[in-house]
Amino acid sequence: MINVTIDDINIQVPQGTTILQAARMIGDNVPPAMCYYSKLEGSGGKCRTCLVKVTKGSEKDPRPMPKLVASCRTAVMDGMEVRNETSPEVIEARKGVTEFLLINHPLDCPVCDQAGECKLQDLSYEHGLSKSRYDFKRREFERKDIGDKIQLHMNRCILCYRCTQVAEQLTPERVHGVLNRGEVSEISTFIEKAIDNNFSGNMIDVCPVGALTDKTFRFKSRVWFTKPVHAHRDCPDCTGKVTLWYQGDEVLRVTARKDKWNEVEDFICNKCRFEHKTTSDWIIDGPASIDTHSVISQNHLPYELPVVQKQLNFENKNENV
Repeated sequence: MINVTIDDINIQVPQGTTILQAARMIGDNVPPAMCYYSKLEGSGGKCRTCLVKVTKGSEKDPRPMPKLVASCRTAVMDGMEVRNETSPEVIEARKGVTEFLLINHPLDCPVCDQAGECKLQDLSYEHGLSKSRYDFKRREFERKDIGDKIQLHMNRCILCYRCTQVAEQLTPERVHGVLNRGEVSEISTFIEKAIDNNFSGNMIDVCPVGALTDKTFRFKSRVWFTKPVHAHRDCPDCTGKVTLWYQGDEVLRVTARKDKWNEVEDFICNKCRFEHKTTSDWIIDGPASIDTHSVISQNHLPYELPVVQKQLNFENKNENV
């Protein structure tokens, strides 16, 4: 175990731990991450939102690092000291990175299905400017159906590469990737080929913005009007552990369960995601844990489980008779 100090908080971590992982172990003032995903090999180092300042390299070499470093790709050293929220230089750099990410991003929040769950929204609220300084023409792309259940809004994409890494690691043959270079780079399928493998829906879950959306959920409801409930089923293709998003008794969408860092716990198959949207298909485990600071927590108390609450009301009615 080695010692590392982040914003004056000391913690012992295993060898090979990155600064971002160490910060998550502490739990407070964690650098934002738009491209890093702990379950995807090779992720991180692209969005630059997790930049931190290393004021002390290690006990053996106490010299500070000359530039800000990406915390998701930088391993800690014994005796390292890091500044995150307590460094004005880091905050200023994060504001600059946020402004660059928002240069081509359209103001689609009022109509985007990702609104309320979007990490770019959170980043913009914390570090964004009230008005853009960019006066040039923004890039524009047509919406594409890259599968019968998935639509791509390239205008919203920040090129985090998560979707390509999911396809690379979960599916037998990747048929999409990043085409072109520079500001005209775009996510697309090769020769307009459709993505039709059984785990393609996980691209929707890992996308940090609203670039990849579920066509079966499109414009049906705002996420804060739904109630997330954990459920499972016996599935031959995946773990079958999901989150059902209810509006009343209707299941509007099915997603993989996510942890406190908004990362998928277990990837699920398309059959669970798209083909089983009735309560009778699932065994209800209970309400999903919601961060009280999240907009999803609005109007969710008191929490009533669908079907289960109906059964309780029915039993109470019989007892009164």
